[in-house]
Amino acid sequence: MGPDRVALYRRMLTCRRIEEAIADLWHEGLIPGEMHLGIGEEGINAGVLDHLADGDAVALDHRGTAGMLLRGADPAAVVAECLGRADGLCGGMGGHMHLHSKDHLAAASGIVGAAGPTACGFALAHQHLRPGKVAVAFFGEGAMNQGMLLESMNLAAIWELPVLFVCKDNGMSITTPSASVTAGDLEERARGLGVPGRRVDGADVEAVWHAADETVDRARGGRGPSFLRATCVRPEGHFLGDPLIRIARRPVAELKPRVGPLVSAAVGAAGAPVAERAASLGRIGRMLGLAARTQLGHAHDPVRRLRGRLAISSDALATLEREVELAVGEAVGRALGTGEEVRP
Repeated sequence: MGPDRVALYRRMLTCRRIEEAIADLWHEGLIPGEMHLGIGEEGINAGVLDHLADGDAVALDHRGTAGMLLRGADPAAVVAECLGRADGLCGGMGGHMHLHSKDHLAAASGIVGAAGPTACGFALAHQHLRPGKVAVAFFGEGAMNQGMLLESMNLAAIWELPVLFVCKDNGMSITTPSASVTAGDLEERARGLGVPGRRVDGADVEAVWHAADETVDRARGGRGPSFLRATCVRPEGHFLGDPLIRIARRPVAELKPRVGPLVSAAVGAAGAPVAERAASLGRIGRMLGLAARTQLGHAHDPVRRLRGRLAISSDALATLEREVELAVGEAVGRALGTGEEVRP
């Protein structure tokens, strides 16, 4: 049995449209601070969470908006939380990086790697109080260098906890290419800790769905944890306003005020040897090249890829997409029109 493609598409499109609306609010100055979006990760989130039921638990990372929506949280409450409103999901005190919902057994943290111990706590409670229930931990590949995550995987293996560790790998640890700071193979690293691991194309929601089907079933059956590495592309970089993304998209405008200082540093008499300066400029160029490849083309866009596979009429598709647009507009309108106090 395979996934319900139409239902998955509706969920993924809703997540995409909500996060695009949040991005618009951030650009308008209505959301303070940094904003980390999960655009490009919809296939991973939906493909995994489609297997969870009431009583299962989710530990999210600092870009957990989609995960919270897919677990059933009110989208207006999620948007209101991003806005810092008192009627937000966490009273406006958590912001987008610290979304929590006791009703949905879902919790997010801005601490890199914290999803590991959180999910193990959920899973340990399941093991003793709710047999057959599972926990899922979402994190980026950069978190695989955090001790608490690796310790959590080791603990889950030793205690045979019902956990699925999901690594969303976009190849960048904030603004550093992951390959330059992470040695070895991540699936092998997981297997070395006693956790079976596999890799999947995160832009293919059906491939993620089938992989998660096997691993969630393993956890429910009391056979211990699994590790799923899902590759993805995030078009907005690490956060909205990512300088590498800005330069890659508008090179002339963004580089104009920087060219003078770069040239002066490169040819100045003082400083590092010329060879080292040239190497540094080369590294900057390579990083900009990586940023330029973060555009969501069809191959890397999980929403567009699934849309092309839907076996429904154009009229039915148009109706579905219109329903999503109306639902998202209504949720954002409720979040903006409450009149509740906005926390500083």
